[in-house]
Amino acid sequence: MYNLAIYTFIAIATSISFLFLSSPPKSYYHSLFISDSLSDNSSIANNLYSLTKRPHVAGSKANAEAATYVLSILSSCNIKSHVTSYDVALTYPVSRSLILTPSSSEKPIKFGLIQEIYENDPYADVANEVLPTFHAYARSGTATGPVVYANYGRVEDYATLFEMGVNVSNTVVLARYGKIYRGDIVHNAYAAGAIGVLIFTDKKDYGGVKWFPDDKWMPPSGVQVGSVYDGTGDPTTPGWPSTGECERLTNEEVDDSGNVPLIPSLPISSADGDAIIRTIGGKEANVDWQGGKESPIYRVGPGPAIANLSYEGQQVISTIQNVIGVIEGEEEPDRFVILGNHRDAWTFGAVDPNSGTAALLEIAQRLEKLQKKGWRPRRTIVLCNWDAEEYGLIGSTEWVEENRELLASRVIAYLNVDCAVQAGHFRASATPQLDELIIQVAQQVQDPDNSSQTIYQSWLGSGNDTTVQVRMLGRLGGAGSDYAAFVQHIGIPALDLSFGNGYPVYHSMYDDFVWMKKFGDPMFHRHVADDEVLPFNYLTYAYELQKSAEQLEAEISVNGIKLVPLYASIEKLRKAAIKIEDDIKALKAKRSWESVRELNDRLIMTERAFTDKDGLSSRTWYKHLIYAPARQDDYGSNSFPGVSDAIEKAKSLKSTDSWRSVQHEVWRVARAITQASLVLSGRLP
Repeated sequence: MYNLAIYTFIAIATSISFLFLSSPPKSYYHSLFISDSLSDNSSIANNLYSLTKRPHVAGSKANAEAATYVLSILSSCNIKSHVTSYDVALTYPVSRSLILTPSSSEKPIKFGLIQEIYENDPYADVANEVLPTFHAYARSGTATGPVVYANYGRVEDYATLFEMGVNVSNTVVLARYGKIYRGDIVHNAYAAGAIGVLIFTDKKDYGGVKWFPDDKWMPPSGVQVGSVYDGTGDPTTPGWPSTGECERLTNEEVDDSGNVPLIPSLPISSADGDAIIRTIGGKEANVDWQGGKESPIYRVGPGPAIANLSYEGQQVISTIQNVIGVIEGEEEPDRFVILGNHRDAWTFGAVDPNSGTAALLEIAQRLEKLQKKGWRPRRTIVLCNWDAEEYGLIGSTEWVEENRELLASRVIAYLNVDCAVQAGHFRASATPQLDELIIQVAQQVQDPDNSSQTIYQSWLGSGNDTTVQVRMLGRLGGAGSDYAAFVQHIGIPALDLSFGNGYPVYHSMYDDFVWMKKFGDPMFHRHVADDEVLPFNYLTYAYELQKSAEQLEAEISVNGIKLVPLYASIEKLRKAAIKIEDDIKALKAKRSWESVRELNDRLIMTERAFTDKDGLSSRTWYKHLIYAPARQDDYGSNSFPGVSDAIEKAKSLKSTDSWRSVQHEVWRVARAITQASLVLSGRLP
């Protein structure tokens, strides 16, 4: 049954949250929480089915109804719940067209740009409610020019085209989805001189011999829609919440921010991409740029095919709704543990995001059953169902910006889930002090693909603990989901969990309940864990920073940049991490719990110390000096992002002053790490 497909997420999420929430005497309730006695075999499936009956894009009536549904479930669980609304700038398609002229002697081809319903599609009657395929925040306009194929549209792909003698100026770029964020594909094309961009779903990456509904793969007419906005939060209110008659940037100011594209773009299907590829001449693309076995030879152009791309969108101020549920803590009500998931979807959203929403609601329903048996959490649990994540993490960002000081002083950790169940193995990303916790939990969860081993054992293979941490645990520097504002803006320890890492029908009309029921349903088990002291291990953090510093040194040592202050600060953090581990052992040995609060405060506030009020030099919203999105890939994660940004600029300018700026950024990071070590040690120097 479907509900088993996300039990492991619930087990992981609640085990981790109970580590933050419960004291040892309450371990009985945790065991009860994950027992069969509290399970309802149909509850998760019913919630998912109800949430995915109709497409529910942000700002739509259907999504407001979905918010009402989530609110009703939380309220029925006797959880104090409310809706927090924001009025934000969202965009919707008005018209779009794509005409291809293969050559001067051939008739133009006009593409339908329609995702086709399939035989016996149970959602055929509401398929017309799916928005026409588009890119949110795409530039309105028309682009006509010869087509150039640019692989995945990365910076290095344009370098390859330059080496091949291909001039991208005044062309329409055809790139395929994958590797980097779609917004960066458009930005990179603009930087290379292109006047328009088409992004297709290549069958090599998303297709198969058979496709949905007969197999998991994207149908030929399937299109991955999504945002091409490179920022976080409402683009018209950067750094402050979109509440009431608030201050807003003008459209010109938004354009000048560099976060919205300045050329038009469209997402297209694999069938349409294949048709265009067949009309491109010029040099043959490299082997790693080619398509699958049945694809034509990919050439880079330009032309002779001429593409005429036209897109018109409209920007409107729409109301979005975050649903917030609060279970007040008994012993420490002023300490918050937040579990969050977004609700809005580009289409039906069975995987992205409502597999996570269904899990969040299941957690709420089980917590209500525990409360009836006398349980109260040690610390306050906040359940958050975000809106407008798909447009640019808007709902969560506006909420964090509105509550910045309160959250910075009270939140212990943020646990995020987006696509809880895709298709594949368990994956986790975190800030480094939570690595050991994830590994401990994974050692207690059965591998859904092999009942004779745990998830940890399937990760481990023939390696060791270090291998697991380096290879399997990701970092939260990218802007891929709602953890971004918590980690990168105010410095809160966080986790992001899912099963699988991508799925073929992502952001298409085929992400529906049928796909989930047939192809997204791994079967797995549950587990137990508990503790009172917060499970943060900063030795892992120090190890991660040391490794990143060594990689940085290899890159910039020839330019005279000194990393001595950086290494010295990391050593201070390592010593402080050892000291607090000793403090924890001493506390547990004496069973002297009166010092727990002070010790936990040190563990909580250390992450905040990695932030700087001025933020990154050219991206001031990002306050975290250790992790931020990669400059050329919003989904990617950069260690020491301020240093990386300065290096990129110095390599371009090749001046003494620019390399001096790199050294300055090294000092900034070193000072932040030193501050973190002082907070962790809890002593004045």
